[in-house]
Amino acid sequence: MPTLPPVRGTLTPNRPLADLTWLRVGGPADWLFQPADVDDLQQFLAALDPAVPVFPMGVGSNLIVRDGGIRAVVIRLGRGFNGIEIADGIVTAGAAALDAHVARRAAEAGLDLTFLRTIPGAIGGAVRMNAGCYGSYVADHCTEVIAVNRQGALVTLTRDRIGFAYRQSTLPEGWTVIAARFAPPEGDPADLTARMDEQIARRDASQPTKDRSAGSTFRNPAGYSSTGRADDTHELKAWALIDRAGLRGARLGGAQMSEKHPNFLINAGGATAADLERLGEEVRKRVFQDSGLLLEWEIMRVGEPAPDFDVTGKTDP
Repeated sequence: MPTLPPVRGTLTPNRPLADLTWLRVGGPADWLFQPADVDDLQQFLAALDPAVPVFPMGVGSNLIVRDGGIRAVVIRLGRGFNGIEIADGIVTAGAAALDAHVARRAAEAGLDLTFLRTIPGAIGGAVRMNAGCYGSYVADHCTEVIAVNRQGALVTLTRDRIGFAYRQSTLPEGWTVIAARFAPPEGDPADLTARMDEQIARRDASQPTKDRSAGSTFRNPAGYSSTGRADDTHELKAWALIDRAGLRGARLGGAQMSEKHPNFLINAGGATAADLERLGEEVRKRVFQDSGLLLEWEIMRVGEPAPDFDVTGKTDP
């Protein structure tokens, strides 16, 4: 391994990542860097050999780390990056601030970011993936993103430079989001809180919230607007296609498509990343055979497979 620049935060070699992901699978990162603050992050990236890959990682709520691990410096932001400030109708949230916390703090201030309440994860990942639910998306409210690029420079991107699309953005690879600003509509705090309570109840009734999952496994096939919003008038539900193909509850090793919501891939006990990815690919193949529609992964899969991983049966786009 190359010699890395000195840091004030924590730099750990060969750090297993399974305990940092919601699915509890995956091999080690070459290095895990937890910066002390923004200056520490900037100085590290400025001095880091450009040939060394960098992978910013949030709370691992929408992620499969493959069993062979990640050949990169994984950057994980902590407490110094989770602040939430609200002033003059603008919500500024650190990348490590949990989506649910941002929604609640905004509601207390009479600002409507309620759609974030049921989205697992933190703001950095929500921005990069243009997270959304109940008809609202990050793209609808985000005005600016602050990031540190691979050269260690602090960059502020306005909304039109973020490249929001359905469940994704075009933020450059290796850039680390450190904060985002939102300009949400106003609302009555009591009404906003009641709406979030209703959303939580609906989520718990329909999704396997007590199981180890990474949220929705596949994107809904849909038409999309230029803002990255799904065109609900043409939207087909991934769960319904999976159900129609007879895959509700399907298992492979320790991986399972949830009985409660078949678009949730869960670690039912002892699953490997290979189990999860193989089952996902089998679902894609079977749905394509049944409906002619090829599901796209919503869960991000990163890293290298274990040496014995067999990709036979992988469904090519």
